[in-house]
Amino acid sequence: MPIARKVLFTFLLLTAFFIVGLSSIIIYETQSKVSEIKNYKQQIALRILDRKDRLIANVFEDKFRYFASFDEIPPRIIETLLAVEDTMFFEHNGINFDAISRAMLKNIKSGGYIEGGSTITQQLVKNIALSNEKTIDRKIKEAILAIQVENVLTKEEILEKYINYIYFGHGYYGVKTAAHGYFNKDLQSLTLKETAMLMALPRAPSYYDPIKNFEFSISRANSILERMHSIGWINKDEYQVAINERPKIYNRTLSQNLAPYVVDEVLRQLSNIKDIKTGGYIVKTNIDLDYQAVAQKSLVYGYNNIQKRLKSRNAKKEMPEGEIDTLNGAIVVTENGSGNILALVGGVDYAKSNFNRATQSQRQFGSTIKPFIYQIAFDMGYSPASSISDTAKSFGELTKNNGEESSENLEIINGNNNQNLETTQETLTQNQNEIIGEIAEEDTRWRPRNFNESFNGLVSLKEALQYSLNLATINLVDLVGFYNVYNKMTDYGFKNLQKDMSIILGSVTLSPLEAARHYSLFSNYGTINEPKLIKSVLDINGDEKYVIEDNPIEMTTKDQAFLTIDSLKNIVKNGTGKRAKLNGIELAGKTGTSNKNIDAWFSGFSPTLQVVIWYGRDDNTPIGEYESGGVISAPVFSHFFSNILKFEPGLKRNFDVPEGVWRQNVNGKDYYYTTKSKIPKQITNSLNENLIF
Repeated sequence: MPIARKVLFTFLLLTAFFIVGLSSIIIYETQSKVSEIKNYKQQIALRILDRKDRLIANVFEDKFRYFASFDEIPPRIIETLLAVEDTMFFEHNGINFDAISRAMLKNIKSGGYIEGGSTITQQLVKNIALSNEKTIDRKIKEAILAIQVENVLTKEEILEKYINYIYFGHGYYGVKTAAHGYFNKDLQSLTLKETAMLMALPRAPSYYDPIKNFEFSISRANSILERMHSIGWINKDEYQVAINERPKIYNRTLSQNLAPYVVDEVLRQLSNIKDIKTGGYIVKTNIDLDYQAVAQKSLVYGYNNIQKRLKSRNAKKEMPEGEIDTLNGAIVVTENGSGNILALVGGVDYAKSNFNRATQSQRQFGSTIKPFIYQIAFDMGYSPASSISDTAKSFGELTKNNGEESSENLEIINGNNNQNLETTQETLTQNQNEIIGEIAEEDTRWRPRNFNESFNGLVSLKEALQYSLNLATINLVDLVGFYNVYNKMTDYGFKNLQKDMSIILGSVTLSPLEAARHYSLFSNYGTINEPKLIKSVLDINGDEKYVIEDNPIEMTTKDQAFLTIDSLKNIVKNGTGKRAKLNGIELAGKTGTSNKNIDAWFSGFSPTLQVVIWYGRDDNTPIGEYESGGVISAPVFSHFFSNILKFEPGLKRNFDVPEGVWRQNVNGKDYYYTTKSKIPKQITNSLNENLIF
């Protein structure tokens, strides 16, 4: 053998050994990469929907992506993709040598790198496991990995991973995301032209963006259609229809958040699911976006009214420079029968403050607590017609000693039974009667009072609640026993109760969401419902991930609860909450104001809907003079229902009267409801001797 041939043979042999050795090393090094590609889990956005399956928000970490399984992707999309990227995809083993040869020739002729010739499998490998650098080493690794991936994944699995991975511009990852974003359509609803416009994007997402460069996008789509027609993948009629189409493009972001306070609370409740933002979950809530919009509108309406009044009263005063307005509010809307949360707004403006006052704040409840006291009395056998003395008492010690109940230190300090109830309880003073009281500086005695310093003598329990009389309520508690009240309030679910009489007038603190839970005792006729924000959580496979338990707690019978419901109706009709009144529908509720007008509440309901409204300042300073629950929150309640009835005209208008309840008229104009329960023997006085119980 000539020396030249030996040298050539030796060179070729060494080259072969080198290639085999290098390939072996690369194969060994890429084994972990193959596993990485096979098991690669893409970040898929969380979708939060309202009860009508309308999108509230998409939540994601780094990349906004919807996921589409291969079975979900229409064949036409696959065909269009392959026409653009890899026509021989189903024939090659990961590498298309013909495409590589053509690309090399084009690159040599141009004197630069203009075409890569990579298959879809190679592109997937590069995107997931390799870099974008244009080196021989990377290209060899890419080719070897592509062949290995084709051996561990089916063609369908490769396409599924690829078409969900690629970037389509405008922040959209994956074809399903892009279809919703650009065309507001599901994949199955896309036209051939729309599909071609989408498949043009991965090569140059910014250049072919149909929002920014519509004509460029149309032109590139037409080229793709010509390609599909030339290779026989679409017929002439399909081609002509698609060429002439000019689709409607939507310029919006799917990352919008229509109810940020709701979204924050959903994420808080699902914080135990570690991949909640990336696992492709669908959260169906009980929120109704129509109700949510009205609730937000009503909250802002009330806020603006407060500001107008304060500005009017302080026309000559200017807010000091740099002072921040701390006034804010919250509203929670629930269904009476289910406890489902239809709307939840935790502040006037989320952009200015994302603190969720509906769920995170702890505010004094004020006189909104009183209906629970009266329900306890009714369940013990008292009646709305039973009389109680509206006279003052002072308490030698605010806090009871050693946990023992005592009324020995209570003394009547003044009384005036000749006041006329209706003439002394004008609109403003009705609302201000909710002030808790005060402790004199010179001693430790607590001296609760009615705001107008008047005493109304004997009044019915119905009237005492109607006008939110502090003194009558305190005397009622003294009569039925403080610890009977305390223990029952604990049963109702009130937390961190102080063991003193101040809780009777609302020193207890709670959030509006907790208030919604407690008030379901009345709106749901004696059965407490836990407010439920989340309806279901589905994982990426459509399986139920999160179990929502429904554990209603029956605290009293429907007929007994109705005694309080009727009294709350009367509050709206004639009492402290009359600013909540709305013609054409029965409404019930209670105002509440904490000391010094710091918190202003209205908790009320219609026959089907419950609404809890709160206003206050984040720094716990007074809202302003005369700004009570009846003045601030009650009108917001009316505003909410007036707007709801515009698109829910069929909303139930009248409360049901349960069996076992009957009505007794008094003096030809007043009436009282009663049940089969008997009045305790210690109650001997009544407004009318002829009443029968």
